[in-house]
Amino acid sequence: MMNSSSEPILLPTKITLPAPGSNLVDRQRLVRLIEQGQAGRLTLVSAPAGFGKTTLLGQWVRHSGQSAVWIALDEMDNDPVRFWRYVAEALSVVIDPGKGKKSGKTFEQLIRTMPSLSTNTFLDAFILQLIEITASHPVTIILDDYHAITETRIHDSLAYLIEHLPITIHVLISSRKEVPFSTVKWKVRDELTVIDAAQLKFTLEESETFYRDYADLPLSARQIEKLLDQTEGWVTGLQLVSISLRADADYDRFIEQFKGYNRNVSDYLFHEVIAKLPDDVHDFLLRTSVLERLDAKACDAVTNRSGGARMLELLKSWNLFLVPLDDHDTWFRYHHLFSEFLRNRLKKYEPGLWNSTHLSASKSLASRGLLDEAIDHAISAEDYALTESLLTRHVAPILKRGEFPTLLRWLNSFPPEYELSPEMSLIRAFLLVVTGQPERAGQLLARLEALYAEMEAGEARQQLQSGLLFVKSNLFFTGGDFAQWFAFISGILDDILPHNPFFYNFNYNLTEPLVRRNAFGLKGVLSNDTETIGRLFADVLEKHGWGDSLINLYVVQSLAEGFYEWNRLEESRQLLLKVERAARLKLVPGLYVPNRITQANLYRMNGQFDLALETMDEALRFVAKLPEAHWTSYLIAWKIELFVREGNLKEAKKEAAKLRIKAIEKPSFHREFEFMAIARLLGAQRKEKEALRLLELLKPQAQREGSLMCQVEIAIGQAVLTDQLGQRANAFRFLSEALAIGEANGYLRSFLDRGTTMEKLLHKYRAHIENENEDRSASEPEAVVSMQYVEKLLDLFPRTEMPEDAAVNQSALIEPLTPAEINLLSLIRQGASNKLIGEKLNLSEGSVKVYTSRIYGKLGVSSRTQAVLAAQRLGLLSED
Repeated sequence: MMNSSSEPILLPTKITLPAPGSNLVDRQRLVRLIEQGQAGRLTLVSAPAGFGKTTLLGQWVRHSGQSAVWIALDEMDNDPVRFWRYVAEALSVVIDPGKGKKSGKTFEQLIRTMPSLSTNTFLDAFILQLIEITASHPVTIILDDYHAITETRIHDSLAYLIEHLPITIHVLISSRKEVPFSTVKWKVRDELTVIDAAQLKFTLEESETFYRDYADLPLSARQIEKLLDQTEGWVTGLQLVSISLRADADYDRFIEQFKGYNRNVSDYLFHEVIAKLPDDVHDFLLRTSVLERLDAKACDAVTNRSGGARMLELLKSWNLFLVPLDDHDTWFRYHHLFSEFLRNRLKKYEPGLWNSTHLSASKSLASRGLLDEAIDHAISAEDYALTESLLTRHVAPILKRGEFPTLLRWLNSFPPEYELSPEMSLIRAFLLVVTGQPERAGQLLARLEALYAEMEAGEARQQLQSGLLFVKSNLFFTGGDFAQWFAFISGILDDILPHNPFFYNFNYNLTEPLVRRNAFGLKGVLSNDTETIGRLFADVLEKHGWGDSLINLYVVQSLAEGFYEWNRLEESRQLLLKVERAARLKLVPGLYVPNRITQANLYRMNGQFDLALETMDEALRFVAKLPEAHWTSYLIAWKIELFVREGNLKEAKKEAAKLRIKAIEKPSFHREFEFMAIARLLGAQRKEKEALRLLELLKPQAQREGSLMCQVEIAIGQAVLTDQLGQRANAFRFLSEALAIGEANGYLRSFLDRGTTMEKLLHKYRAHIENENEDRSASEPEAVVSMQYVEKLLDLFPRTEMPEDAAVNQSALIEPLTPAEINLLSLIRQGASNKLIGEKLNLSEGSVKVYTSRIYGKLGVSSRTQAVLAAQRLGLLSED
């Protein structure tokens, strides 16, 4: 199941400007219209088939000399990931040589994140990269045959892109129909140019040029004018007439036999062309018409004979609607209208040949590693056994590419009566879960469970149960239905299940520096349930010998990160050791990098800075061997964090330079980890406003993505920075946001790792809340953050000795301590809790906290330990 495909992710012919034909009429009037439209956002060339839309766009590109990216769309592109991958690849090809390699890698990193990002967040980042890369390099994005796109998410995302385009980018769309999103606002702002069928029709002058210079037919001016009238200027109609007239000397009679432009006329004219061709050419055209794109090898396969290259040359010389797709005369396609005619004829009159030809095409393309096309041909041939076989070979790379709608489309093509294998059905259910269709997924899983109940004992039954464990767990996790998961898992805890090589070795993290930040890690959600589930799941997997499976390693790594956040450091360390070796041996950066960052955190907070730094450097050496650049960026970002926390801003700045991020940039969420490190550095340099700007722009993106970890990190950063600026109210507001999420999930280290800066801020916050509580009437609601949580955090900060110069003299205090306050300090030194102090001094627990905060303020300290030390140096406490 995990065999990788040799198929390239992208077909070069889809992003290559079609080679010019030999019979092109110069259409300068339309080229000028397109040129004028470049000042706006969008140019729409909209007309039925056969009006020369593609030809016109190619002519404009060659005439203008401007940089343009070309994407030839088809039905396969109804997948947002696939669609934008082609756009990104096309852009990386045309960007100037100085930036081409860099831009290609940048776009590649961004596209990889798309399945886990919302579309708008992806597009925000995509637009930012366009601004950077095309700043001095205007580019037109040409989307040819956009009518092939029916996916609403693509329409919405393209409309969003057009609305937010940088001024250096223009979009040019060709389609047989109007685009399915509103263009009114661009029309009102004079940012839309429309070229329709009426404008695309040949003029009399263009018709005369065509017949005189290219068709080489001795037609009179009257006959050409008659043809123009009868075809209504339809380009393909005029071309068809020219081919038919070669074998008919009675021009007047022929011209009178058809009227107007419609499909019946096109079929008639194509029939006229086909009927006059030699039998071998006729047979070649019918068989090869099933191919979306054809080369000599594909032609030989579907015709079951050699000579494909020679026949393609013949068709090209006859101008038989053959469109070159490259400059090497290797790949071609038929004119869409012509191929549709041929396919309809083949399917209607020779259905057996239709199926067998598609079958030959499927097998041939599969043997060449072109599995995307091979699967579509197998479906058209209605050979579902072959389709499933090809899917089995191809499912792993498709899932890795994140093209879930494409895979679902293939799986949905099977007729109801065809029984997919249990494993393929499980994959279908898994796809329904990850694409947000839990109800359909549940129905399919119910059928699989019924099948499981009827199966005889044996390996196949256990294999199905193994897959059900995985998919149902995903269903319950994503829905937050932990109770159902516990009920489900309790029934199979003692079962012996076989290893499922596909599900249990799926790579769950392709983009995130920590597992807890992605969907597998619930984007930061922590609870007793998540811990119990994680432990149970890992126990089941390890019990059955799956300790080194990727799913188990990811579960264990996620637990380790959670334990670190909960300050259960020894448990975290032990789990990290279990993951590190396997992640290194398996060359899985999505495990290895989070593992090393978490380990570095443990070293740093234990005061072992050198070990933390060496861990990062070792990890950098490891990922340097891998093609994905973003893993390196994450590790550099964490080195910046390490140096900032150690106060070594010089080294932090050196590392920051490697990220090539400017403080004035608009941050995009797919690089949030790096921008957060830059913001931390800016804050340490007392450039608070620049840092706050980055965080303010990142915050709505984090909220849109539902990332709790990122929201907490951003709010903490905002709190610290605004406190540095003396904006106490804003600091408390931001801190309250972070504490609310933190308390709900038991976060500790997110606050503790900020050190004394956070400790002092929490003391101020506690005093502020206590004062508010005293002033609040009984009817007013309590604060969203409990003081017990704040106290817990404050108690966990390390007890550090105060330096000698921090000691103060009682006489130098702005306000001396009262005897009651000294008495309270004595109880604090004895380790008494606030509750016990309150009981001894006949005070409420809240009053104890208020008095304690006042003592801290008088002594200029921020913790119990520091207060006791200061009081002892002042001689305020007896030595007993």
